[in-house]
Order: sequence, then C-alpha cells, then structure tokens
Amino acid sequence: MAIPKLFVATKAIIRFKDKILLLRESDKYSVGTNNGKYDVVGGRLKPGQRYDLSLLREIKEETGLEVEIGKPFFIDEWRPIVKGEQWQIVGIFFECIAKSDKVKLSKDHDQFVWIKPEDYKKFSLLKNYDKLFEAYLKLKNLS
Repeated sequence: MAIPKLFVATKAIIRFKDKILLLRESDKYSVGTNNGKYDVVGGRLKPGQRYDLSLLREIKEETGLEVEIGKPFFIDEWRPIVKGEQWQIVGIFFECIAKSDKVKLSKDHDQFVWIKPEDYKKFSLLKNYDKLFEAYLKLKNLS
C-alpha cells in the first residue's frame, strides 16, 4: 500500500452576527472531490507558511472577507483520493468573526449561504461534518 500524501489544512467557521458561512464546491475546482457539497472556508497550508496567514489567505481568496481568527476548537482528518492519489488531510478548525457579510466567491465555489449553525443538517455538507458542527454547537452552547 502506498503511503498517502500528508497535508495540514486550516478551516474556518466564519460567523457574522448569528449566522455562519457555507460555500458550495463548484465543478470548476481543479482538485475538487466534493462537487455540489457545502463546505466551510479553508485549505491546505503551503510549506513554510504560518497556519494563521494561510487561513487568512484562503478566506480572502475564497470569499473576499476580512476576519478575526479565534482559537482552534476542533481537529479532524479525512483521506480522499485525488486524481488517483491517496491523500491524508489533517484539518484544524477555527471560529472566525467576519467584519461584513459581503462575500465575493472564487471560481472554486458556485454558491454561498449564511445559515444558523443549528440548521446545518438542512444542507448537503461534506461527509463526516456532523462531528464538526456538533463541536461548534457545543462550543456556542447551542446544542
């Protein structure tokens, strides 16, 4: 069995007032494996880049938003097969507070929605995100 490519990703639950942001993956995303599914903002760290600067870069690229990064509240991993390669991605999730709700999507996403966190089950999310949202609801005393 081949050793998977290992990546670290920083991911953001972006909050504006009482809602959080979800983005839907576009079929134009070159390394996409979740076309049509909703995700939170974020992506893989570039070698040598600080985790917080990486997260701010991803947020700016994917949404155009300016945010304040909070503390990490959840860690998970997933193992997609991307272009025939086995990947292992360790994701570190942060709550971020947006300075506005004016989103400018990148080409990697075709839709965004601001939702109440407790309504997450109404959306077609990435696999295994139930644990993420349950941790967030517990953090915010909404569960």
